[in-house]
Amino acid sequence: QVQLVESGGGLVQVGGSLRLSCAASGRSFSTNAMGWFRQAPGKEREFVATISNNGGDTYYADSVKGRFTSSRDNAKNTVYLQMNSLEPEDTAVYYCAARTLDYKSSSPLQYNYWGQGTQVTVSS
Repeated sequence: QVQLVESGGGLVQVGGSLRLSCAASGRSFSTNAMGWFRQAPGKEREFVATISNNGGDTYYADSVKGRFTSSRDNAKNTVYLQMNSLEPEDTAVYYCAARTLDYKSSSPLQYNYWGQGTQVTVSS
């Protein structure tokens, strides 16, 4: 069983930055690929970023490529999402997720565990 707790969300102005953190419990973190997803009001949950178990492989949605960076610290059981040049369209609840396999995936169906989410609001 893996429990995930996101933090770092908040209100930021257009062009600003935030860093989200996702702390994981359990001994298997270093074997889990991780993902970030987001859901805006009235919209479906969408893929943002994914990172392999050792952090060596990442993949991003086109909408965030070049602005967002995912990283992880396996010693701290934590994955991060650095978000720069934020836009109003980035406003959403952001979720981290863990999968029991070590390679990355952009499909939410491939993830076994989910955090409760953290709100990110970008004001114009």
